[in-house]
Amino acid sequence: MSERLRGKRALVTGATSNIGRAIAEAFASEGAHVVVSGRSVERGADVVDGIRARGGRADFVRADLDGSAEASQGLAREAASVLGGGIDILVNNAGIFPGDSTTDTDEKTFDRIYAVNVKAPFFLTAAIAPAMAEAGGGAIINLGSWVARLGFPLGVAYSSSKGAVETLTRAWATEFGPRGVRVNALSPGVVKDLVPGEVDPGEAMMNGTPAGRIGEPRAVAHAAVYLASDEAAFVHGVVLDVDGGRTTAAVIAA
Repeated sequence: MSERLRGKRALVTGATSNIGRAIAEAFASEGAHVVVSGRSVERGADVVDGIRARGGRADFVRADLDGSAEASQGLAREAASVLGGGIDILVNNAGIFPGDSTTDTDEKTFDRIYAVNVKAPFFLTAAIAPAMAEAGGGAIINLGSWVARLGFPLGVAYSSSKGAVETLTRAWATEFGPRGVRVNALSPGVVKDLVPGEVDPGEAMMNGTPAGRIGEPRAVAHAAVYLASDEAAFVHGVVLDVDGGRTTAAVIAA
């Protein structure tokens, strides 16, 4: 344990599974006190218990980030209170992925995608970033996606919502960076915990990439630790691809 985040207070949304859980666990292993946030009390308790069993500090705060300013502001207040009065690191990870085509996406689904994926982090950042600035600085990490920049025929509304998040990342970097708050994003490829012996449909999406396989959540978590740490003190407004080369390189079989 290098404790690169020793003494830091972090809030990770959508932290009860997959990438969010891996980030929360990595932050705690690096010395941060982490608020694990999500909708499931049972899964949240499982994450927190695991972190505490390994000697880390974590607490669960339930939140249903439905896109309303009230929900985001409520989470910001409760998380800050649990963490002792402030938040040094915010990870906007919570999101939903209905994999429908354009013609199969109804208005209710479209609105929900943007509520959870765009409005919720927008109002959460609005609630937390100014306090970070007043306290002397902080780091905000948003979760984008490889499908925001590489055309994909399914999950079209989701793809556009992640494009919005990546644009917000650059805008927030200019808005809050001069006040000491660094804002960056991570853009994962196909990332999930695989079941041994099972073939996942996502494997096909990674064909032709340098990695040639699905990524593990901890790969994204390692990148999140870097962006949250002082090692990234001169990094502002970037979207860091952690996608096995999906958006940047093609491997052609001989």
